[in-house]
Amino acid sequence: MKVSVIVPAYNEERLIRQTLAQLQRAMGAFPRAGWVSELIVCDNNSTDRTAELSRQAGALVVFEPVNQIARARNSGAAAASGDWLIFVDADSQPSLDLFQEVIDLIQTGHCLAGGCTVKLDNESPVAVRCITVWNWLSRNFGLLAGSFIFCEAAAFRQIGGFSQELFASEELDLTKRLKRLARQTRKRVVILHRHPLVTSARKFHLYTFREYLSFLARTVLSGGRTLKNRASCNHWYDGRR
Repeated sequence: MKVSVIVPAYNEERLIRQTLAQLQRAMGAFPRAGWVSELIVCDNNSTDRTAELSRQAGALVVFEPVNQIARARNSGAAAASGDWLIFVDADSQPSLDLFQEVIDLIQTGHCLAGGCTVKLDNESPVAVRCITVWNWLSRNFGLLAGSFIFCEAAAFRQIGGFSQELFASEELDLTKRLKRLARQTRKRVVILHRHPLVTSARKFHLYTFREYLSFLARTVLSGGRTLKNRASCNHWYDGRR
């Protein structure tokens, strides 16, 4: 069995070394299981040292010129040779225990894809409430957080990967299509929760709660059209780090 760990990265020189170091520690779970793995960083047209630092850390670096999260993940997946794909955001740090739980789940033969609950590295009252709500929704409705997704490579390619029409919420669209395929193949999409993914709380400090509410309102009122407009999804693309 081979696993490809894919990290989309845009101007992440502040965090990428820390993320890749933790990923390499967590990936120690794979040789213990007799599996092989590879670490791929997709440099999504960064203007800083993201690509250089990733190469220094021993990752395979691929380049995606169009600044879009979905395209970055898809480009990373296109370069991957693993039987399973694990997508991890550049500001997130999975543990060895989480990867071991993924291995155990894959070995059951009943899982098509999955994700996990998340925990912030620097919590605030508003952030805690938001993450608590998200984790409840994720576990009860089987929703995948984009910061950590694993799935069969063949299934990912069969459904066409992440939608490149979307500049945000592409993980929810992927969730819907993976769950449809899981029903057809009598497999499951699973949300793990015993070892939450530690992820950066920076977006809660860089943007106000009012800005998020404004984006949500515009998305609802436009029928989701904002999700297909890069300029409307500036929280993900304005380069603030």
